[in-house]
Amino acid sequence: MAVRHWRKLAILSKIETTYGTDAVPAAADALIARNVTFAPMEGEEVSRDLLLPYLGNQGVKLAGIYARLEFDIEIAGSGAAGTPPKYSSALRAVGMSETINVDTDVTYNIVEDGVEAASIYFVSDKVQHVMLGCRGNLVLNFTPKGIPYYRFTFMGLLGTITDIGSMPAVSQTGWIDPLVVSKEATALTLHGWTAIAESFSLDLGNTVTPRFLIGDENMPITDRSATGTAVVEAKSLATVNWFAISQARTLGASSLVHGTTEGNIVEVTAPAVEIGRPTQGQTNNIVNYSLPLLLTPVSGRDELEIVVR
Repeated sequence: MAVRHWRKLAILSKIETTYGTDAVPAAADALIARNVTFAPMEGEEVSRDLLLPYLGNQGVKLAGIYARLEFDIEIAGSGAAGTPPKYSSALRAVGMSETINVDTDVTYNIVEDGVEAASIYFVSDKVQHVMLGCRGNLVLNFTPKGIPYYRFTFMGLLGTITDIGSMPAVSQTGWIDPLVVSKEATALTLHGWTAIAESFSLDLGNTVTPRFLIGDENMPITDRSATGTAVVEAKSLATVNWFAISQARTLGASSLVHGTTEGNIVEVTAPAVEIGRPTQGQTNNIVNYSLPLLLTPVSGRDELEIVVR
């Protein structure tokens, strides 16, 4: 019997028409991922605790079983302005709407009602795990000299687990090569300052709560608190005074634009960012500040926007 190889892996994702009903994703719906973590059977173990005239383990019942999948996807465009990127189903399943502006851009905004869900097939060297009604969370990471990436965490209802005859014929067609984070490719502004940064990350902060009830099973997003961290090069207080900004609880905008050529630009904006308590550190004997970021809504569901153009 042949061994199974971890690196022979495929993830297929497609938005469901009806929640929890298999959308049957195909090879064209593949997500090209890295840094994958998969927990095929999360949930609870219920002990029977029977009192009997002898001792011993009575076993357990499994309850509320679901699957959990985490992976990175490179942050890049779609190849043409106004065309959704190949990872669009993943963005939609973390509670973001998709608005296509023909020949211009595709915009992703936070939604709370009518949140979509995805059917995800996790195929590990010819063993297929089906996850239904998947919803999750999103983290964005930008570090100089590295490829930027989205970190997705999905939780889904447990579908079938089966052997399949062959791996899906996944193609990288339509997937755009990412640009390394750099001065040339990446621009960050924070509270009006054109930032010199060692890293920048944002966390949508979704809470996904598995609910297994009489009459219903689902994976709703039950809360959201978006945060982030910027590690910036320390400048004089006359240039930018993060301590005063933090103490005043001042709100300011953040914008990161990655990419310079139409078809491979991703812009991430937050209109009202509150700076937490700065901490001081150093890299290569150069002082830096680590700034906690609290992304607050202005009029509701607008604390974070992603534009692919």
